[in-house]
Amino acid sequence: MKLALISVTDKTGIVEFAMGLENNGYQIISTGGTFKILKENNVNVLTVESITGAQEILDGRVKTLNPFIHGGILYKRNNNSHQETIEKLGIQSIDLVCVNLYEFEKAVSKGLQEDEIIEEIDIGGPTMIRAAAKNFKDVLIVTDKEDYNKVIEMLENNKISIEYKKYLANKAFLLIAKYDQAISNYFNPENKVLELEYIKDLSYGENPHQKASLFKKNNGRGLMDFNQLNGKKMSFNNYNDVFAAMEILYDFKDETYFAVAIKHGTICSAATGQSALDAYLKSYSNDPVSIFGGIVAFNCKVTSETATELTKIFLEIIVAPEYDDDALEVLKTKKNLRVLKYNNLNYSEKATLKDLDNYVLKQERDLDLIKNMNIVTKVIPNDKESEDMLFGMKIVKNIKSNGIVIVKNKEVLAVCGGQTARIFAIQDAMLNYPGKDFTGAVLASDAFFPFKDSVAMAKDVGISAIVQPGGSKNDQDSIDYCDKHNMSMVLTGIRHFKH
Repeated sequence: MKLALISVTDKTGIVEFAMGLENNGYQIISTGGTFKILKENNVNVLTVESITGAQEILDGRVKTLNPFIHGGILYKRNNNSHQETIEKLGIQSIDLVCVNLYEFEKAVSKGLQEDEIIEEIDIGGPTMIRAAAKNFKDVLIVTDKEDYNKVIEMLENNKISIEYKKYLANKAFLLIAKYDQAISNYFNPENKVLELEYIKDLSYGENPHQKASLFKKNNGRGLMDFNQLNGKKMSFNNYNDVFAAMEILYDFKDETYFAVAIKHGTICSAATGQSALDAYLKSYSNDPVSIFGGIVAFNCKVTSETATELTKIFLEIIVAPEYDDDALEVLKTKKNLRVLKYNNLNYSEKATLKDLDNYVLKQERDLDLIKNMNIVTKVIPNDKESEDMLFGMKIVKNIKSNGIVIVKNKEVLAVCGGQTARIFAIQDAMLNYPGKDFTGAVLASDAFFPFKDSVAMAKDVGISAIVQPGGSKNDQDSIDYCDKHNMSMVLTGIRHFKH
C-alpha cells in the first residue's frame, strides 16, 4: 500500500482529501493535531511514530526529522543502490506528502512576543516539502488546499503526469521561498528580501511595443488597494496615474472635500470645496484643457450630481472612497470609464524602490511636509495666504522637480513641473495659463530659488506671497526683493525634489 504523509496547520478540506486518498489506495500517516482530526473523522490514520519508532521530542520541535521519513521521501525509485538501502533499513516508501506551514506571518501580525513568534518558525514542514519537491518525479507534493480536489480527480482517472508533478513541485518551492523571506524580513526589517507576486499581464506598457505585467510586493494593504466597479481593464499607464492620484489624496486626507485631476502622472489642477461637486468644478474650471483623457480622484464620496458632471467630458478613470448608488448608475452609462473604489489611504511600506536595471535605489518616502513655517519677510502672510501656502506645498511636493504651483483660495491656478531650471517652471506656468489673474495668489516651490529672478517674475503677475524650502546662498536676495515689494515669504526647511 502507498503511504501519504499529511501534516497541516490549515486543516480546511483535509478530512475530505484524506478520505479521497484512502479511496485511491493510500495509507495515511500523520502528526499531532492533523492526526487527531483525521482520527475523529474515521480516517484510517497511523501516527508518524508508528513509522519512525521514535517519539516526538522537544515540545514537538522534532517530529518528522527522521531517516524513516526523509529516506522514504527522497530515495530514487529507479536507483538500485537507493532501493537496496531502503530495503536493508526497512524504510517504507512515502509516495505523497501533503503539508502546509506554521502561520509565521500571522503570528507577527498579531504582535506576539518574540519567543512566541520564533516557535512559529516551521522546521519539519519546510524540510518535508523541500524533500518531496526535490524528488517530484517519484513523490506527489501537495501544499495548496485549492489543489486537493484536482489531485483526487487525477488519481481516480490515473492521469497524474510528470508535468503535473513538476507543477506541484514549483508551487512547493515558491511556498518555501516566501516563507523563508517572511522570516528573514522579520529579523531584518530594514533590508527586506524583495518578494514579487505575479498578478497578471497587462495589455502593454507605456507604449504598445512594450510588454508589461503587474506584480505585488507583499500582502499588506497600500494605496493601490482598490476595487474596480466599472470600465475596461487597467493598463500600465492607468496604474501609474492612479498611484500619482493616491499619493496626492494621502496628503489631502484631512480635507473634507478635495478633488484632483491627473494626466500622465502629473497634476493638471486640484481644489478643495464645499462639496465633492464644488471641488471638482473648481478644479476643472482652472484647467479644462489638460484633463481631457485624464483621471479625476476624490477624497470624498461621489454624488450623482458630481457623476453627471464627470460624464460630460472624456475621462479614463474616476477614483473615490465611496459612490452613491445613483452616482454609480450614472458613471456606468460610460461603459469604458474605469470607476475605482479605494479601500485604504495609507502606505503599506515606509520605503520606496526605483529600478535601475541591475540595481535598485531604496529610500524613505517623502512623508514630511514642512520643518517649520519661518516667516523671513517684514510682511506677514494673512490667514488665507498661510492656508494656501500649506495647500501649495502639498501639491508641489507631488509634482516632478523643478516644480512650482500657484494657488489661491485652496485652488490650483497654475502648475508646472519637470523643468531643468526653476525660472523655466515659472515662465511655462505663465505661458500655459494665459490671461489668468494671479493677483493675491501664493507661489509654492519644491526647492529654493537660486536667484531672485523667480521672485521678480512672481511679483510681476501679482503674486503676493511665496513659500519655499530655502537653503540657497542667495536666499537673502530673494527676501530683500520681497521686502522691497511688500511680498511675504515663508521658508519651510524641507526640500521636495521628485525625480
